[in-house]
Amino acid sequence: MAIATQIIALRTVQPVLIASLRITAQLVISALLALVIAFMTALFAPALASGEAKLAGLRFVTPGEMKSGALLLRSTQEGRYVEAPRLGTDVDLTVSGPTIRARITQVFHNPTDAWVEAVYVYPLPEGGAVDTMKMVIGDRIVVATIKEREQAKVIYEQAKANGQKAALVEQERPNIFTNSVANIGPGETVLVQLEYQEPVHQSGDEFSLRVPLVVAPRYNPAPIVQSVDLRAEGQGWGSSDPVPDRDRITPKVLDPRDNAPVNPVSISIKLQAGFPLGEVKSHHHVVQVESPADSTRVIKLMEGPVPADRDFELTWKPVAGKTPSVGVFRERIGNADYLLTFITPPSVAISEDQRPREIVFVIDNSGSMGGTSIVQAKAGLIYGLGRLRPTDRFNVIRFDHTMDVLYNASVSATPDNVARAKAFVSALQAQGGTEMIPPMRAALADSNRGDASYLRQVVFLTDGAIGNKQQLFDTIAAMRGRSRVFMVGIGSAPNSYLMNRAAELGRGTFTHIGSVEQVEERMRGLFEKLESPAVTNVSVSLPGDADMTPAVLPDLYRGEPLVIAARVASLKGTLDVKGTIGDQPWSVSVPLGNAAEGKGLSKLWARRKIADAEVARTMRQIGSDDADKRILTLALEHHLVTRLTSLVAVDETPSRPDGAKLSKADLPLNLPAGWDFDKVFGDRTPAIDAPRTPAQPTDLRKADTSGAVQLASYSAAVAKQPAPAAGTRPSATPKPQGVALPKTATDAELRMMAGFILLAMSLMLLVLRRRFRFSPA
Repeated sequence: MAIATQIIALRTVQPVLIASLRITAQLVISALLALVIAFMTALFAPALASGEAKLAGLRFVTPGEMKSGALLLRSTQEGRYVEAPRLGTDVDLTVSGPTIRARITQVFHNPTDAWVEAVYVYPLPEGGAVDTMKMVIGDRIVVATIKEREQAKVIYEQAKANGQKAALVEQERPNIFTNSVANIGPGETVLVQLEYQEPVHQSGDEFSLRVPLVVAPRYNPAPIVQSVDLRAEGQGWGSSDPVPDRDRITPKVLDPRDNAPVNPVSISIKLQAGFPLGEVKSHHHVVQVESPADSTRVIKLMEGPVPADRDFELTWKPVAGKTPSVGVFRERIGNADYLLTFITPPSVAISEDQRPREIVFVIDNSGSMGGTSIVQAKAGLIYGLGRLRPTDRFNVIRFDHTMDVLYNASVSATPDNVARAKAFVSALQAQGGTEMIPPMRAALADSNRGDASYLRQVVFLTDGAIGNKQQLFDTIAAMRGRSRVFMVGIGSAPNSYLMNRAAELGRGTFTHIGSVEQVEERMRGLFEKLESPAVTNVSVSLPGDADMTPAVLPDLYRGEPLVIAARVASLKGTLDVKGTIGDQPWSVSVPLGNAAEGKGLSKLWARRKIADAEVARTMRQIGSDDADKRILTLALEHHLVTRLTSLVAVDETPSRPDGAKLSKADLPLNLPAGWDFDKVFGDRTPAIDAPRTPAQPTDLRKADTSGAVQLASYSAAVAKQPAPAAGTRPSATPKPQGVALPKTATDAELRMMAGFILLAMSLMLLVLRRRFRFSPA
């Protein structure tokens, strides 16, 4: 009985004892864990702090320590910043008749005490043939060579890992390029000079050039496109990104309210027009113009370097009555002659009995159009509505990430309908994303395609700030039908490549409106083209086995010249052009023997042939593999940067010491002038920010120009170095040995050690828990 009583008492007390032992074990385990953590913290905290400092290798500063204007990057230390590498750009242009030779010198200065790799995204004209890069380090000049893109990347990464200075120029889009410069030492300055060839643009009696200076932020739709292939093994599901290169075309953008302008640019132009000059005008920058001769002007910025926040545009006109209607130029390279011809059809008076038009106006009111851009776009569209005749039909579509169509179908241009449309446009506000494909599809949807009594035209007003350009091109190519697409670029930095290619595929034209003051002038010129008979059924014949571009000849509108580039075996015979103006035949013959000497024409021909291959791929006339083969052959033969080829330069002398860490700095861009930061980015914090100070009026003359001064001697010295012949290899370029990982600074060793210790602790705690685990009897 006593034993039974003891057993019952023990069973009663056992749960309490077990609970007490478990609590005691947990307390012991917690104490041991706390001791281990304290030990690890004491042991590794100095090393981790040192590792963080070495990770950046940069000099931490406070805003009060800065003695000059600088861009400061946020650091992990509260209230302290890192001074970023500085960039300055010198643009030197020479206009020789119909062509432009550009030399762009970029100055990368490292004000920190670390070794850095600078990465800069920048724009160039979409028609520019980039063929030369030179890198200047001290008194050494390294000339780049052209390589297939992946091979050039391997060479660059190998040089970067070896501590050698290297530069790599890659094309992200035909008008967006990336320049990477590796191993810029503490306090060092490296110059990278690019050169490209470009044709002069002509419209009527006005000639022009544009220098893009800033990459506007792009709207990139989410990669949500899904597909299924039931023939594939497994599930067969897949997805495609409409903007596969979104990370490479989306540079950091500064909020102008909190940051002084960066990336100062100086511009100088030698204009040799080839005919007596009349008006020469810079539309968005104050310039000084010198006149050493009747056909020559020297143009420079009046106030020195300016921030790179809007495109530079220069136009010039001949003396009244001196506009050339035909120009033929030649360049002899090897055994071939390269031709560039400009032929302007005669202007035909607007006919009183011309066919009525159906015009669909499309206006972009997305967030990127905030600020002055939406004002320009609305003013342009309202002007266009005012040019409608009672016999015309029209409709209006507005879009951001949503879309509204004013009328269910095109309506007659009665006073009431036009007044309602003007009120609709006047009420628009800029906001939201930029989904451009649905409104383009709606505008091209032609419910009356069988009605040949109307000319169908689409006027599309936008800044073109989207990343999914190929989707837009595919839409136009598939749906254009009888419609003609006229793109109107709005703002200080429109996506001119997208505009020009869309207009080319849509058999229309591109018009740029860069300021409110240009609205009436530019829209008047556009409507004169819309209202005048176009030159259609254009054909060109050349003697012998000539290779001509463009492959598909466009319709020509009032004042637009036909520009033909060709490679011919000889200059015998004539170039014959035929077409129809309205219902009247038109033809012209040009003797090739009278061609004037030109420069860089072979580069322009090759660049236009590359564009032909891209258009043929978009139009599904050739496959992607055939297009790539053509592009690669032309690029390597003519030493051009394309999406398949890059320029790479490597200094043969290693400069970064073994063990010295390399940090990467993506250089930011200014917000394009006139844009509203909040409309584009909302409440999102900028990725790079300077210390917040009250916004002050910015004197552009006092912007940080440390990177843009004293470039003349460098530019002259670099320009004397010849570019290599196609296919040659500079002695400074190492043979690729496979991709070598860069010697970047991380605390990987410390993390691995800590991981092993924590794993051992986990095993120890598991054993302790099992030792103290009890089961009821």
